[in-house]
Amino acid sequence: MRKILIVGAGQAGLQLALGLQRHGYNVTVMSNRTADEIRHGRVMSTQCMFDIALQHERDLEINFWESQAPKIGKLGVSVAAPDHSKAIGFLGRLDGYAQSVDQRVKMAGWMETFAQRGGQLVIHGAAASDLDFFARNYDLVLVAAGKGELVSLFDRDPERSAYTSPQRALAVSYVNGVEPHPESPEAEAAFCGMVPGVGELFVIPALTTTGRADILFWEGVPGGPLDAFQDLKDPQEHLARMLELMAEYLPWEYARAKNAELTDAGGTLAGRYAPTVRKPVGRLPGGGLVLGVADVVVANDPITAQGSNAASRCAASYLGSILERGEGDFDAEWMRDAFDRYWEMARHITKWTNAMLAPPPEHVLRVIGAAGEIQTVADRFANGFNDPSDFEEWFFDPEKADAYLSQLG
Repeated sequence: MRKILIVGAGQAGLQLALGLQRHGYNVTVMSNRTADEIRHGRVMSTQCMFDIALQHERDLEINFWESQAPKIGKLGVSVAAPDHSKAIGFLGRLDGYAQSVDQRVKMAGWMETFAQRGGQLVIHGAAASDLDFFARNYDLVLVAAGKGELVSLFDRDPERSAYTSPQRALAVSYVNGVEPHPESPEAEAAFCGMVPGVGELFVIPALTTTGRADILFWEGVPGGPLDAFQDLKDPQEHLARMLELMAEYLPWEYARAKNAELTDAGGTLAGRYAPTVRKPVGRLPGGGLVLGVADVVVANDPITAQGSNAASRCAASYLGSILERGEGDFDAEWMRDAFDRYWEMARHITKWTNAMLAPPPEHVLRVIGAAGEIQTVADRFANGFNDPSDFEEWFFDPEKADAYLSQLG
C-alpha cells in the first residue's frame, strides 16, 4: 500500500485525499486546524463552483451538500456608466447549475469523513524542516497549503506569471437579507457588477454554517476607492463600508442588499495577493522533493471565480496521474509531467483571469455589449466560467470575436 502525505486541508488537498483513500492508498493529511476550529472560524473564500468541478465531487460521492446549497442557474453581468447608472446588463443561462458551499462547512465535513474512513489526520502547522522528516517515510508528499512558509519552496515561474503585485484588494461579507434579483425572481443567480477603473462586485447565493446566505464580494483596484478595508477590524464596520460602496457605485445591487446582516461574527474577510504561477517541484532542505498542488503553484485572482474550480480540477488531474503511476517512483520528472497535465487546463483559467484584470480592449467591449443584446452571447459568456478553454475560440482574439459576432448578425 503506497503512503502519501498531503499538507493542507482545503478543496484540493481533501478532495485528493478522499479520492486516494477511495482507491486504497494509505493517506495522511496534515492541517494546522481541527475540523471544529475551521467550522467555527472565519470565512476563507468566496467559492462558486461550476458543473465540471461539481462533477468531480459527485464522482467521488463527496457532494454531501448538493441538495442543500442554492442551485445557481444563471450568471448576470452589469457595467456601470460614469454617472453610476447601469450602462449594460445581461443574464446568461448556465447549462449546468453552479453552487457555493462555505468552506467552513465543506472542509470541516470532509476532514471528519476522511478520519471516519480510516485516514490519518495530523493537526500540526508544518514547516519545511518538518517535511524533511516526513518525506523519508512517504512515497509522495504533496503541498496543498497555499499560504505560509511552504509556498516559498516553489520558485516563481516568470514566463507564466504576468504580475508581481496584487491587482485587486479583496473584501468579503457573508450575509442574510439580500432580496432576489428583479431580473431573476424565479431562479437563483449570481451577479457581477463592473465599475470600470474602480473594481467589481460579486453577489453569490451560498450555503453557510447558518443555512442559505449570500456572499457580497468587492474586488477593488489597489489604491482606489474600493481599497478601503485594511484598517477595519470590526465585522459590522466592514459590512457597513461594503454597503456604502455598493450604494455609491452599484445602486441597483445596493437596492436589494440594503437590509443585509452578517450571518455570523466570522463572516467577513479582507486581503490581497499577487497572482502567481510557480514551478511545481519543491526541494526540501534535506534534498527531498515535494509536489505543489492547486493555488500553491497556480494562484489566480478571484475575479473569474475560478479558485475552487481550479483546485477541484487539479485534485482530479493529480489523482489520475497518481493512479496511472502504479508502483513507479514519484520522481521529479513524474511531478513535472503531472503538473503539465493539469496546466493544460489551468493555463486557460490564468489567461482569462489576467485578461479580466486588465482594462478591456475594444473587442471585449464589443462582446460585452453584444451580450446585452443577444442571449446566445450572454449564455456563452456565462458558460465560460465552467469551461474557460472556450474563450480561446471567440473571446481573446479580436478577429475571432468579430467573426463570432458577425455570424450572429
